[in-house]
Amino acid sequence: MSVSNIVLIGLVSLLVPDSALDNGLAITPTMGWLHWERFMCNTDCDADPQNCIREELFMEMADVMVKEGWKDAGYEFVCIDDCWPSHERDAQGRLQADPKRFPSGIKKLADYVHAKGLKLGIYADVGTRTCAGYPGTLGYYDIDAKTFADWGVDLLKFDGCFMPDWHQLGEGYMNMSRALNQTGRSIVYSCEWPLYEWQHQQPDYEAIRKTCNHWRNYGDVYDQWTSVKSILDWTADHQKILVPMAGPGGWNDPDMLIIGNFGLSHDQQQTQMALWAIMAAPLLMSNDLRNICPKAKGLLQNKQIIAINQDPLGKQGHRTLKGDSFEVWERPLSGNRLAVAVMNRQEIGGPRRFIISVVTLPSWQLCDPKCNVTQILPVYQEMGVQNLFSEVMVQVNPTGTTLLTVSPIKSNPHDTL
Repeated sequence: MSVSNIVLIGLVSLLVPDSALDNGLAITPTMGWLHWERFMCNTDCDADPQNCIREELFMEMADVMVKEGWKDAGYEFVCIDDCWPSHERDAQGRLQADPKRFPSGIKKLADYVHAKGLKLGIYADVGTRTCAGYPGTLGYYDIDAKTFADWGVDLLKFDGCFMPDWHQLGEGYMNMSRALNQTGRSIVYSCEWPLYEWQHQQPDYEAIRKTCNHWRNYGDVYDQWTSVKSILDWTADHQKILVPMAGPGGWNDPDMLIIGNFGLSHDQQQTQMALWAIMAAPLLMSNDLRNICPKAKGLLQNKQIIAINQDPLGKQGHRTLKGDSFEVWERPLSGNRLAVAVMNRQEIGGPRRFIISVVTLPSWQLCDPKCNVTQILPVYQEMGVQNLFSEVMVQVNPTGTTLLTVSPIKSNPHDTL
């Protein structure tokens, strides 16, 4: 590629704020499974018992997560999204599960999931109704938090539909955060506060980080490449705001992994997995783990990619180069290492060559005097010892991504003797 056609993007400040939600949770990005994108609000269990939102769906996913290596790979949450409750609260004002689709109740489902060594997530809404029209939590923050704690819930996804006055969004999310903490139970708090506030003004991310463990910024992911691209573009366009806010205990959430569904090619699935790892995103799959192809399963369980996502340094990566239909994203890792994703945005033709050097990758300075380069995607390959003046060529498929790690090699003082 021609260097004249690329734009190096100014480095984003990677300082992590001093203050985060102090509940000791989500020290690394949350990993698990969430029903929404794949199963949505399918409540017709008579016509479609295999795919409707009922207790058996979550029990079966928990079974598969243990039997098929998902738990061992790090995926620990089984999360219920919208459409689980009854349309009416009980006589005490508490939420209750739909009696036909969840006859055993959420407490029994939580017990089942916990017995598998997994954790249960649930869904509610800050406003008067959920997005699908079920009872909302406005005016019931303490009651609902206590109910979830009593049931043994481990994560709450808290949506932002039907808030009568958007100015009350922040107050509502903070009230629920306080209520959850007062229960004494460890409950990961997944917010959608900024997603709904961006429609009116730039959100206060300092306040959001003090309130939530992760937070959605942008619209829902769909099972299509244009959706994944739009999320990446929006994130890159706002990275100077977003990246400094991420760190242990609080993460930007670009929405669910749709790997293993219908809309993405394998190259595009690799791109989503690689970039979600670079962005230090929660890895919440929305797919059918009971029926997933081996290639998608292998990608989602790839230990090297998961290690990048879960890196203990806790720094979110960002886009550092854009041009000639290529993008380069980088993420600093522990041990002074670096993860690099080279994405080919072209949607025509065949694989294209990209040269990684100190010109296209200023962070290549860590290869002075030497570094070791490992390609993780599209296939694992040791690319050997490199130096500051090396040029490493990678081939990137259309809409695909090459993912690398770069590890500095300390000089041996005896080498100069």
